[in-house]
Amino acid sequence: MIANHIHDALRQVASMRALALEHARFRGYSGRVRMLGGVVAFCGALVLSRPFYPAEPLAHLAGWGVVLVLALLANYGGLLLWFLRDPVAGRDRMQLLPALDACPAFMAAALLSAALILRGEFNLLFGMWMGMYGLVHAAYRRNLPPAILLVGLFYGAAGTVCLFHPSVQFVNPWPMGLVFLVGEISGGLVLMKANPPQQECEEEESDA
Repeated sequence: MIANHIHDALRQVASMRALALEHARFRGYSGRVRMLGGVVAFCGALVLSRPFYPAEPLAHLAGWGVVLVLALLANYGGLLLWFLRDPVAGRDRMQLLPALDACPAFMAAALLSAALILRGEFNLLFGMWMGMYGLVHAAYRRNLPPAILLVGLFYGAAGTVCLFHPSVQFVNPWPMGLVFLVGEISGGLVLMKANPPQQECEEEESDA
């Protein structure tokens, strides 16, 4: 009898914990937009690998800068639309706080990028970018689906290989393009599974 009561109490605690985690989940990022970011990175690698493109580190740095700007515009543009249109967000600025969790890792990546570029260590940039992006996923582990941490581990592992493998050259864009294609499509699928497109459409219709 006592064992049954204990079992029921534990089940209720687990149910409450699952409900709390679901309530805390951040839904501001679109899985479809994230997958688009992976395609943009792949297309960027395709352009940078063409014979007409200068095989110089600074030219490739400019190319990846364009890819970064496009990805940021897409992801944070989608975040802004969610904030303005989603009835759950309700235009409450506090709902955007989870998006700030990535800021420390992004700031560290910017500082490390500047240091490596000034020292001419362009070949270390891919590995560092992947590793820092992996840390971004770790920062989101409490606000996004648990599987997103696996995507972060993928980026971390890929970054480690790029940092220590001597054949990785900055003027060869394919390691970056392929890793981000796989990583962003995987991350997008995780987000879409947690918040299916049908659900997103229903939320938009209810808001209208």
